[in-house]
Amino acid sequence: MMSFEMNDRKKIGLGLTGFGVFFSFLGIIFFFDKGLLAMGNVLFISGVALTIGLKSSVQFFLRPSNFKGSVSFGIGFFLVIIGWPVLGMIVESYGFVVLFSGFWPTVAVFLQKIPVIGWIFQQPFVRTFIDRYRGKRVPV
Repeated sequence: MMSFEMNDRKKIGLGLTGFGVFFSFLGIIFFFDKGLLAMGNVLFISGVALTIGLKSSVQFFLRPSNFKGSVSFGIGFFLVIIGWPVLGMIVESYGFVVLFSGFWPTVAVFLQKIPVIGWIFQQPFVRTFIDRYRGKRVPV
């Protein structure tokens, strides 16, 4: 059985993941600054590895169903490092969507339960859009 307790390693991992997303966002805002994008990628990958564990993250990225996303994310990361940040971020974004597409239903339910933002995501036109891509409706 999996443990969902929040120990220090998971807290640090979530912090690194958040900083990785933040630095990637800054890198995009500052016209695809390759230094910020590379730092964001490194922080994001290390944060994911600390949050779910090294063994689980290696299994996740090397799973045959995630192979296309892992390769795309890795090629995009390499392109950012060598100095082609726009093309690298496009390839990385594709890999990110392919890798983490199984988590979108969970994210949709989470967004619907946030106090202020949840009201927007519970509106009928937004909810039908979410349900179309989520599959089965999860009771809120």
